[in-house]
Amino acid sequence: MRSIEDSLKRLRTDHLDCVWIHDPAVDFHGEQWRDVFDIAMSGAAKALTRLREEGVIKAWGLGVNRVEPCELALEQADPDGFLLAGRYTLLDHTAALEKLMPASAERGLGIVVGGPYNSGLLAGGTHYEYQKAPQAMIERVEQIKSICARFGADIRAVALQFSLAHPAVAGVIPGASRPERIAENQALATQAIPGELWNELKSAGVISGNAPTPRV
Repeated sequence: MRSIEDSLKRLRTDHLDCVWIHDPAVDFHGEQWRDVFDIAMSGAAKALTRLREEGVIKAWGLGVNRVEPCELALEQADPDGFLLAGRYTLLDHTAALEKLMPASAERGLGIVVGGPYNSGLLAGGTHYEYQKAPQAMIERVEQIKSICARFGADIRAVALQFSLAHPAVAGVIPGASRPERIAENQALATQAIPGELWNELKSAGVISGNAPTPRV
């Protein structure tokens, strides 16, 4: 509650649009993450639900890098959505597609996809999961680039538009180190991509057969 009060003061407002419970997951808490998660559900989640009912916040959810905490939150609480980083991308989406994405779409929740470029590997970088990319992942990206090149498509545009295509996705956070990157990302998100490219990616096993793709 104190962090909410402090945020309201700093922002000079009487309400917040959205509040994320940050990383009650294995990344920060190791084997004890379930204990931390349970504390978050019994404390923060209930408090945020009450604040939503009072109109102090409009929405709340989890901000995590893992699918499992989101699935558990759907079972135990009433979140409005999730900030899910790196888990609904060209390189990593099968786990999210199994349960989280369809359940979120059915309940009208909004997923914000963080890191659609997977730490930059899908945007020409050399990192994946915040560290040097393994050779197998580099080779997979090269495969995607090769398919994109045959259709004259930018792999960054393909990455962004894939993440945006699922009906549960409310938005993506591609990151922008400079102001011009914002306009660049906007252009990539609307760049024309042939439907055949998506079919080719599915045929090659790059993306799951049941993954929604942009309508052409």
